[in-house]
Amino acid sequence: MDTRPGRLALEDLSAAVESGDIDTVIVAFTDHYGRLHGKRVDATFFIDDVADAGTHGCDYLLTVDMEMEPVSGYAYSNWELGYGDFHMVPDFATLREATWLEATAIVLCDLVDDATGEYVSVAPRSMLRRQIARLTELGLRAKAASELEYYIYEESYRKAADQGFSGLTPIGWYSEDYHLLQGAREEFYNSAVRKNLSGSGIPVESSKGETGRGQHEMNIRYADILEMADRHTIMKLAMKDIADNLGVSVTFMAKPETGQAGSSCHIHLSIWDGDENAFVGNTQVGPIACSDVFLGFLGGWMNRAQELMPMFAPTVNSYKRFQEASWAPTNIAWSYDNRTAGFRIVGSGPSLRIECRIPGADVNPYLVYAAALAGGIDGLEQATKPPEMFTGDVYAAQDLEAVPGTLAAAVSEFSNSAFVRDAFIDEVQQHYARFYEVEVASFDAAVTDWERVRYFDRI
Repeated sequence: MDTRPGRLALEDLSAAVESGDIDTVIVAFTDHYGRLHGKRVDATFFIDDVADAGTHGCDYLLTVDMEMEPVSGYAYSNWELGYGDFHMVPDFATLREATWLEATAIVLCDLVDDATGEYVSVAPRSMLRRQIARLTELGLRAKAASELEYYIYEESYRKAADQGFSGLTPIGWYSEDYHLLQGAREEFYNSAVRKNLSGSGIPVESSKGETGRGQHEMNIRYADILEMADRHTIMKLAMKDIADNLGVSVTFMAKPETGQAGSSCHIHLSIWDGDENAFVGNTQVGPIACSDVFLGFLGGWMNRAQELMPMFAPTVNSYKRFQEASWAPTNIAWSYDNRTAGFRIVGSGPSLRIECRIPGADVNPYLVYAAALAGGIDGLEQATKPPEMFTGDVYAAQDLEAVPGTLAAAVSEFSNSAFVRDAFIDEVQQHYARFYEVEVASFDAAVTDWERVRYFDRI
């Protein structure tokens, strides 16, 4: 049991319910976008019933688009099957206070098929669990951390929506990367986030200003990879709720504005054998003293990055972030402590790890970590070696494989990949290919502001 402030065992929750300190328990899971869905349950009913029996949700939630409309073409759930239920089973390792809400606790759930008793294969948390199990079979485990960037705007979410999310006022008015004066002006929001995350059992390292106007980064402490995905998921919900309560808005879009830096979610990952960092070894590659595990995992991750790209960059907007000299990678390369590389190696000894700079802030953490493990495990199994370590400006390189330029191109690779089919099973590949194809088709059918400005009176 995690004894950090805010983390709860079931008996702790029972005592808090009895004393009246907690009257509501949120039971939640993520959809494919990474949004949390679920129920607010009366806390007494949760203790008496849901804690043992779980609860149910409609399986259409794993087939909806951004507007919550059920989409055809999924084998898992559809009108012909009647849109039945899945079983939501609380994972009590995730139970914690939600200190940003009044008298509320939150627990994340695994989704289980009532008929088989197995995890729902297409649920994001199930997909990460599958890759963790594969890594466990190799006698290894993964630790990870998410560095999540975001923009803060002065308008509330409701006012932003009324404005069509156009003409919003960034909370800062100049580039504020590491800038303490400008950061202090935004502490009313960022300090509330840090305090509430820490109070809810999500240990915070720091927050800092970023390159864009009103852009920040929130760093939470690394953990075993499933715990980190859970922390990341709850952090995003908390940050949006806190913004709502303070009358401002935050966005985790990868590229909210054309002329500003994109928002990243750099993920840090290391592989462990018991209490030892399995990346550490006696092979010297430049300044890195590494192992065959390091080389195989990195080689596989890099080798499969193109096929896994929709799980790193899941929206049409994701690909607007990949611009030269923008702090976002445009080519597949690895280097030591080099922010122009998509795979930046940092640390040494026990802290040696891979920082993947490809994902944007719009990722679903379960999917991005599942993809990282799938690629890395393939490298371990195939003894894949990474290409030669790159030195210099990766943006200026002429002979490197480029990051896909559009979601459509990435989906084509994903949909036709035998590796994806084997790593995630055929059912999952088909399901997510459909999901990403719908995202592309929705954009292709939309008339954008860019088109109106460009063509309205000049065509």
